[in-house]
Amino acid sequence: MTKAVITGWAHTRFGKLDEPDVEHLMANVSAAALDHAGVPASAVDGIFVGVFNGGFSRQGFEAAQVALALPELAYTPAVRLENACATGSAALYAALDFIESGRGRIALVVGAEKMTATPTQEVGDILLSASYRKEEADVDGGFAGLFGRIAGNYFQRFGDRSEELAMIAAKNHANGVGNPYAQMRKDLGFDFCNTISDRNPFVAAPLRRTDCSLISDGAAAIVLVSLDVAAGLTRGIGFRARHHANDHFPLSRRDPTVFEGARQAWAGALETAGIGIDDLDFVETHDCFTIAELLEYEAMGLAPHGQGYRVVRDGTTRKDGRLPVNPSGGLKAKGHPIGATGVSQHVMACMQLMGEAGDIQIDGASLAGVFNMGGAAVTNYASILERRA
Repeated sequence: MTKAVITGWAHTRFGKLDEPDVEHLMANVSAAALDHAGVPASAVDGIFVGVFNGGFSRQGFEAAQVALALPELAYTPAVRLENACATGSAALYAALDFIESGRGRIALVVGAEKMTATPTQEVGDILLSASYRKEEADVDGGFAGLFGRIAGNYFQRFGDRSEELAMIAAKNHANGVGNPYAQMRKDLGFDFCNTISDRNPFVAAPLRRTDCSLISDGAAAIVLVSLDVAAGLTRGIGFRARHHANDHFPLSRRDPTVFEGARQAWAGALETAGIGIDDLDFVETHDCFTIAELLEYEAMGLAPHGQGYRVVRDGTTRKDGRLPVNPSGGLKAKGHPIGATGVSQHVMACMQLMGEAGDIQIDGASLAGVFNMGGAAVTNYASILERRA
């Protein structure tokens, strides 16, 4: 059980937004999160910013930009973190370490990305910087091509699971309809997701467009406080456990059909929490591609290696199933602005645990799992969250 509590948050809509840059996106959520927490900006002891960038913008040094909208933060220590698609969780975990070490009592965590202003071909190349370019830079289709290879290897070994991937996509799009922050609020249905068409072509076979997450803009913010500060505030979501594990960077050095780093992150978090996967009420997981969600079922212990399809077929992870996965719509429907994703996932979990999730609410949710990864499951963060107030 950790000694820091999430006590406020804010979240923009994800999608193609009018805000011109990351600075404006962060400004939209920073003050709003502090207001939600009931904490003045002048009380913040540290700022932790998650922005991937990687070439989306020539303006770097994003940690310094938060104070542009909140002058009270001009002299507050601020740092930017980057850890591929797990950038947001890296910022959040650094803030947790900051508070739990006693170095500060209040931290502001902000994750953001502006992706849609960049041509699609350039986006693909920028994202490949989260792959091992010495071996993987020539992959057709960018990161989708990398996960297409993973899916191809999995299918070769365990059979064609295209239908199950379509079922995952359809599930997450149906869930996203109820999420006001989601980029795509449309129930596409299984038949559309499972059929190759002009509107749903192969992006990187065997992955179709509906198997791939979206190019997105967006931001999310969280206010973290120490337990003594939390005692006087309205909301409190604590971490019963959290675990961070890495895996080999090049896919050539590991079995690409096994997310071993993800398995270790989940195992460490569950062991620390003293629970099993079935004790969770729901999970927000990193479905950058539908094959990733399938492999994550196996990594979290819902199914043995090669049998994740059973979890899809029996309805376990549907919103009305034994363990709902991605009631928010996940990255697939909600969107995937890289630096914002990990923060967003934790915000979605907090909303559920406080009973404030509206149309995506899981009734009686009291224990949540969050999984955020960077690269092809190279860096892996697993959190177990519970309501404290």
